[in-house]
Amino acid sequence: MNNNITDCNGIPYPEFTRGTVTYCDKLNGAVPDGSVFCLKLLIKGERKPVPGQFYMLHPVKSDCLLARPISVFHAEQKGDSVEVTFLILVKGTGTVELCSLKLNDEIKVLGPLGNIFPRPAPSTSSGTADAKSVTAVTKSENAQKVLIVGGGIGVAPVAGFAESLPEKSYDFVAAFKSGSYGLENLKAENLWITTDDGSCGIKGMVSAALTEEVLKNGNYSAVYACGPAPMLNYVKQVSEKCGVQCWLSMEARMACGMGVCLGCTIETSEGLKRCCKDGPVFDSKILSFPQFKNSFSSKPNRWGSMGPSTGSGTAAVNSGTAGAGTNKDWTPDISFDFKGVRFENPLIGSSGTFGFGVEYESVFDVNRLGGISSKGLTLEPRQGNEGTRIWEVPSGVMNSIGLNNPGIPHFIENELPEMLKLKPVTIANLSGSTTESYVEGAKLLDKTDVPVIELNISCPNVAAGGASFGMTCESAGAITKAIREVTKKPLMVKLTPQAPALNEVALACIEAGADGISLCNSFQGVAIDIERGVPVFDKIKAGFGGPAVRPIAVRLVYELCAEIKKLPINKQVPVIAIGGIEKWQDVVEFIMAGASLCQVGTATFANPLAMIECIDGLSAFMKRKGYRNLEEMRGLIL
Repeated sequence: MNNNITDCNGIPYPEFTRGTVTYCDKLNGAVPDGSVFCLKLLIKGERKPVPGQFYMLHPVKSDCLLARPISVFHAEQKGDSVEVTFLILVKGTGTVELCSLKLNDEIKVLGPLGNIFPRPAPSTSSGTADAKSVTAVTKSENAQKVLIVGGGIGVAPVAGFAESLPEKSYDFVAAFKSGSYGLENLKAENLWITTDDGSCGIKGMVSAALTEEVLKNGNYSAVYACGPAPMLNYVKQVSEKCGVQCWLSMEARMACGMGVCLGCTIETSEGLKRCCKDGPVFDSKILSFPQFKNSFSSKPNRWGSMGPSTGSGTAAVNSGTAGAGTNKDWTPDISFDFKGVRFENPLIGSSGTFGFGVEYESVFDVNRLGGISSKGLTLEPRQGNEGTRIWEVPSGVMNSIGLNNPGIPHFIENELPEMLKLKPVTIANLSGSTTESYVEGAKLLDKTDVPVIELNISCPNVAAGGASFGMTCESAGAITKAIREVTKKPLMVKLTPQAPALNEVALACIEAGADGISLCNSFQGVAIDIERGVPVFDKIKAGFGGPAVRPIAVRLVYELCAEIKKLPINKQVPVIAIGGIEKWQDVVEFIMAGASLCQVGTATFANPLAMIECIDGLSAFMKRKGYRNLEEMRGLIL
């Protein structure tokens, strides 16, 4: 049966199927080594993609919810199947997964998708090609000469298009940061390679090869380009200035690839267009690009805030710290001073997820952490809740522990001395069921050497006390004031996201003497055992944490930091972010939202090295961006 079904424009309809990996390995010539991979998939059916199209690729075994859009580099018919080749730039979790596939691995495939590159008009034709109305042109046709431009990984789709054109009917410009790749199938009359570092071809950016003079002298009928936005902006400007038709292949974050989610729209002079369905190939005349800082101009070697050829979006060094960014010997200061207590870095093992710290000593060097918040402590020992206590759900964990702990007197005599031997700042997480029990516990802790107390008025899994104290301004302010009166130690107050007026509760705690706000404790959820038809947890509701809550937690932190910023300087306090942190990028996100310190909980269960990786990643990011200390990027979005 012939499945090669196309629409009236000759574009194959997409289908959802599976492909089998026939090859996956790093691509020679890409710099740095291993930054670009070549992936080949054997896809059942005869729906061979047309140059310019892409596929949504999703490994069968994946930690990512969404598939990743990858442009076609090359396609060959093999019996009743099509072998499609992709060049993939290693950027994030999704592309790392794709580049880690092994021979015969299965992958979910949706495609081919998108419109196609318009074919060059035959030399006898005076008409103009249209991206939506395209007729097939064989390689033997006498088409007008065109210029094709690729930048970094953007070389892949335009090289695939060039391969479909008659030999020597085009010239090709390939711009890279360093090295070169993806050019083996080209049969251009002229091939110009540019590299930032001069490692291949002409030293310089694309403008070192592509100028107005080149366009005019080449007598090209059209220009086709794909690459990073600053490069495309430059190609558009030069082409339009010379009166040459220009087609640009764009990219945007996608969810469906089918044009239904409307998440990949880009602004055009004709209104919003879907990159996946109306594109990815667009007439340059309807596109506009943002004005990049230090934007790319017609002068050679001037790029904007994005890298010229890798497509990775490498940002320019922060203008205020460029000097630091150019010094290879400097190290960012990631420490933070909390009321005279120095945290060497902002990573803290969150209460209830890290025990008392010593438990993980044999697993990794816990002394590298900034701080450790103890298990929730009450005046009296507690056995915690009965029944199921832990329940895994997508992107998180539900728990109903119920403040199972040895009691504050036992902690002071046994666990605290061991915690204090460690380098991270020891934080005693204080909880209780009544104001009196909180106060008595605080009095005992005040007599110890514990540097910081975290007042927990947010535990969702206890019948009395806990979150009930943090639900209103009056109760939260009263318990904070009561603790403040019996201790001079730095005091964090840990709040619940369930409070109806969370910011007002936090401000009441600050007014009552809190030195910092920990935000936020577990969200509440319900899980049902569908086989037995009963609630999973005896108390029905339970705490929920993990990566799924992070965007909500970031919002709460951002909103609170914005409110705190309105206070007089002497009333402003730091916010300690909690909620779904699992990698260094999450830490950066919270700090840019205004947080000063970050607690990690659920992620440690899945990856005990999560906090160490966060510390190293944060430092590397700051050095790459030129941030000398946390203060320079804290609250950037406020």
